[in-house]
Amino acid sequence: MTMFDWAADPAIWASLVTLTVMEIVLGIDNIVFISVVVTKLPADRAKRARQLGLGMALVFRILMLFSLFWLIGLTKPVFTVFGEGFSWRDIVLVAGGAFLLFKATTEIHKDVEGAHTESTQSRVYASFGLVVAQIAVIDLVFSVDSILTAIGMAEVVGVMIAAVVISIGVMYVASGPVAAFIERHPTTRMLALSFLMMIGIALVADGIGFHIPRGYLYAAMTFSAAVEFLNIVARRNRGREKA
Repeated sequence: MTMFDWAADPAIWASLVTLTVMEIVLGIDNIVFISVVVTKLPADRAKRARQLGLGMALVFRILMLFSLFWLIGLTKPVFTVFGEGFSWRDIVLVAGGAFLLFKATTEIHKDVEGAHTESTQSRVYASFGLVVAQIAVIDLVFSVDSILTAIGMAEVVGVMIAAVVISIGVMYVASGPVAAFIERHPTTRMLALSFLMMIGIALVADGIGFHIPRGYLYAAMTFSAAVEFLNIVARRNRGREKA
């Protein structure tokens, strides 16, 4: 096979399309998290935070793809608790899920208590670095599952890299409008934080060996988002009637 013979191979194109769709679906969790955390920043810094965070996510995933044997080794048990083996992948998922639960819980507490005090310029600069760090850390957690999925679905590294690049691009494009929507409609922020809690629980469950099908989570998220959208439309219509 010559350098460009792959372009005429329908199997490669089919695997690229399938894997890209799967990567985009798995990226929904990332989009929700990024959209929530960047609302803490001004618009220009929020865009920069998304660029840096997703740029690092892209680098992480490509580096993982070029470390296939090491990555596959992450699924091998490193210790056992009550007869249940835990691998490095499990540890990463549990830690990432715990982080999401902690982050979502603290943000919900701040919203409920009204403890928003980030008003000085120095705090904005400090929060920028923190936001980028949080995006990078959680992207690393999601990258482990994402790349393991890629390895199982495709055999050509070039196809995996192309699918990852496309999915990151979709995440970048989608995270901006979603973050802006959350900023315009504060009630959706609480819904997004609830989604993060649900995702965190799913990650912890996966880490301890209890797999929750992602389809169930995404169906619940879609239904809740649809209900919230109807509430927004209803509030807007009531506002017009009063005007």
